[in-house]
Amino acid sequence: MNIRTMSRRIVDGARDVSLRVPPRPRPLTASPPNGLKAVPGERGLPLAGHLLGGLLDAPALQMQLYRRHGAVSWTHAFGMRAIMVAGAEATHAVMLNKDQSFANDLGRFFEPFFHRGLLLLDFDEHFAHRRLMNVAFTRARLARYTEIVTTVSADEVTKWPAGEQVLAYPAVKQLSLDLIAEIFMTGSLGAERTRLLDAMLDCTDGRLAAIRLPMPGGKYRAGVRGRQALQQYYRNAIAERRSRPRDDFLSTMISAGFDDDDIVNHMIFLIMAGHDTTATTAATAVYHLGKNPEWQQRAREESLARGDAALDLVGLEKLTTLDLVVKEALRLTAPVPSLMRKSVKDTEIAGFFIPKDHLIMVCDGVNHHLEEFWTDPAIFDPSRFAAPRREDNSHRMAWIPFGAGVHKCIGINLGTIQLVGMLDALVRRFSWTLPQDYEIPWGQPSLPYPVDGLPVTFRPM
Repeated sequence: MNIRTMSRRIVDGARDVSLRVPPRPRPLTASPPNGLKAVPGERGLPLAGHLLGGLLDAPALQMQLYRRHGAVSWTHAFGMRAIMVAGAEATHAVMLNKDQSFANDLGRFFEPFFHRGLLLLDFDEHFAHRRLMNVAFTRARLARYTEIVTTVSADEVTKWPAGEQVLAYPAVKQLSLDLIAEIFMTGSLGAERTRLLDAMLDCTDGRLAAIRLPMPGGKYRAGVRGRQALQQYYRNAIAERRSRPRDDFLSTMISAGFDDDDIVNHMIFLIMAGHDTTATTAATAVYHLGKNPEWQQRAREESLARGDAALDLVGLEKLTTLDLVVKEALRLTAPVPSLMRKSVKDTEIAGFFIPKDHLIMVCDGVNHHLEEFWTDPAIFDPSRFAAPRREDNSHRMAWIPFGAGVHKCIGINLGTIQLVGMLDALVRRFSWTLPQDYEIPWGQPSLPYPVDGLPVTFRPM
């Protein structure tokens, strides 16, 4: 039995077990106040709750709970009681957070690796940091990042073996890592490049450690050491940039007025935020373009139409087919299947009473697959994002792969540039197809990834 078949049987078995367990809805609060409704929910399997289903296929579990209980429900996952939120009204209430009832609750997972990154800040402090950081994402800055993305992508894909089967996910992950290094680490790493790239991977992987103790050989210890190496690199680079500014991201952050500690924290967080999610979506796009050669050819013809001219920001924005493909890839496989919050006071969501100090999981992946928003939501159909259909406009919470509200990803435009630039380089150099009976086996330890590495044979054009 190959790894894809084995993974699929494990996931399907977990679904079957979960479905056989009687839901036995139980209210979160016996007597909610002010006429509000009690949140329904279930514990799942004895002792384990929904831990297994959440690890193997979190999006499937979230959809099950939505179908059983509606837009707001509770369950046990990862040893914690969590309130699951999906659908238009409930998602809107949490993401807009008008009365500041919800704060981020990522610290338990991201500390000590991504201390005080932008997404971990809240309320006035978050607003102040975000306002300062916007200077690094102006159109002029994005144009500079586009040059880096297109140059590095074009150079790197020439090194991929043509006509041989390669694992596409590790390949696009390495490419995304190279892009992040060039943009956020200034590209001048010299002899330190390998050590610092390893530190980046160790730091981002450290948050996935099951045993969160500095045990020799463990992910947690490697992640802590990776964080320390990155801190030292940035402190040295900041000192150098303060005396000799350059035309790069780091110098822009310094000019924004951050102190050294804040710059270090934000830069390390941006490495994580701009790396794993990009790799997941790039792999998703490669998969669907391989299964849908007509869309791949359409994208290729659009990219080749510019001839040998370098791809700048204006030219990238004209690659409408790849833009549609990226949007559909983000919809079909949300790179962050749920957005975590914490109730900081007693509040309500869509008429349900939410007690203080509860984990809230906004299931954006559920919204991406609801028939009320999308036509045939399981089907790869990038044209749903094009005029006149624009199904993403069916509701402002229908498509939220970058979050929404005040915490919407500040790097949404940069992320799109990375993805379109990577795919442009691929379709110009290669063609590829995937068997129609092949289904990508997604693993779900934290963010989705193909457990088989996504084997693809890229053929030269």
